[in-house]
Amino acid sequence: MTALVTAPRRVVDGTHVEVAVVGGGQAGLSISWHLTRQGVDHVVLERDTVAHDWIDRRWDAFTLVTPNWQCVLPGFAYDGDDPDGFMGRDEVHAWIRRYAASFDAPVVEGVLVTRLREAAAGGFEVVTDQGTIVADQVVLATGGYHRPVLPAVAAGVSDDVVQVHSADYRSPQALPEGGVLVVGSGQSGAQIAEDLHLAGRQVHLALGSAPRCARFYRGRDCIAWLSDMGVYDVPVQAQVGGLTKRESTNHYMTGRGGGRDIDLRAFALEGMRLYGRLTGAEGTALTFSPTAEASLDHADSVMESIKTDIDRFIERTGVDAPVEPRYVPVWRPEAEVTSLDLREAGITSVVWSAGFRADWSWVQVGVFDGGGVPTHQRGVTTAPGLHFLGLPWLHTWGSGRFEAIARDAAHVAESVAARAGRAGGAGRAGRADRSVLAEEAVAAG
Repeated sequence: MTALVTAPRRVVDGTHVEVAVVGGGQAGLSISWHLTRQGVDHVVLERDTVAHDWIDRRWDAFTLVTPNWQCVLPGFAYDGDDPDGFMGRDEVHAWIRRYAASFDAPVVEGVLVTRLREAAAGGFEVVTDQGTIVADQVVLATGGYHRPVLPAVAAGVSDDVVQVHSADYRSPQALPEGGVLVVGSGQSGAQIAEDLHLAGRQVHLALGSAPRCARFYRGRDCIAWLSDMGVYDVPVQAQVGGLTKRESTNHYMTGRGGGRDIDLRAFALEGMRLYGRLTGAEGTALTFSPTAEASLDHADSVMESIKTDIDRFIERTGVDAPVEPRYVPVWRPEAEVTSLDLREAGITSVVWSAGFRADWSWVQVGVFDGGGVPTHQRGVTTAPGLHFLGLPWLHTWGSGRFEAIARDAAHVAESVAARAGRAGGAGRAGRADRSVLAEEAVAAG
């Protein structure tokens, strides 16, 4: 594990800081980098360890879907020898921890924030399991994927079938011998199904409505084309459907093996069994809607529409790019399978790729809509001094990716610094407060 030097060692009850950042992942560290440069006294509170989600919630063979050249955080870009490749789980974890060490980020690890509320005298009370901090401003950088979701149908599955959420899936070897049912064909579900399939396991996949994207088209990674086209920079308010775009499912593809398409039809030819949406479970008897073919057709249509947009961009800009034939489906189901008995099929485990749910129940500040969704303008809320960072679609489609997190962090940092009145140079009071908060600099690894 990459060594990380952290200035604060523990939380001291009653300590005052100018800014408290909640979350020690890429978003929290990005705002910390800006605040450090601007001389704004702050602390980053992390309930576990820096970037732990990259290890704790990804499987062993996980790779980024975005190419390494998009791995850019404030003052820190990917510096390896494979910019067009895709870092694996452990590489990403080490890279982010190196980032924290590069500017001695003031992270307190192992601190759980249990409540955030407005203080009577102004600012905020940040209640933790080690005491309460009073902060003039707060940046919530915990992302939007807090609690793994298991659909209600999971409760009906027989107890002798092993069930894991995609966040807890690690490898084919970690599951019992036998077939595996993967429920959900989003980015994680499709990649986990591929992981199991490549390991020689009999895979059954219940499809949802997720779209897909080609990995490469007309001589380049599709993400490179879309980046040049400005697709990742369009504000969510300007998208068709406006803020409802935040509910969109990511396209499935993979960075594995240098990057490639995930073609579920090709997997079906090789023995993977595909079903429509899972609708019911009673013991080992499962039922599905007859939607497998429609799901495959929808995913392909989105992929082809992206290619059409790329074709138009190439024609409009005069880019010299090779011509490439369009995708032709290699498999179609002869008949929809709408029932399955797990025991008869030899299925011993189910991997639920049903996504995550945000949990802001600990934030007692009125910045949420009727559905509990944060309301903000590019991370800046109507509660003076309260900000969000690292949310999917915080500002654009790219807001969940390193490169756009860096841009969003710069925007939020401007708001924080303006309110703090600290455009440069750390003040003595900030350093004095910090000395109370910290025991000593330590090496944590």
